[in-house]
Amino acid sequence: MATKAYLLIETAVGKTRDVAGMLREIDGINIVDVVTGPYDIIAVIEGDDMSVVGNVVTERIHTVTGVVRTVTCVAVGS
Repeated sequence: MATKAYLLIETAVGKTRDVAGMLREIDGINIVDVVTGPYDIIAVIEGDDMSVVGNVVTERIHTVTGVVRTVTCVAVGS
């Protein structure tokens, strides 16, 4: 069963659209939405297990220029 997580992303001022475009190119990220509120982007990540999702966050997303802070919310079922 795949692991799914919602990633709440805060970006640097003026970088939201650039970050969103870069995130859309990363394998494992299925949805990238620019939103209003305390976070600038919400992304949906899916992987085979938690380690895959964790690697996408730490190795691929945290290294994107303009990403200031993230909060990862792992889906636990419906």
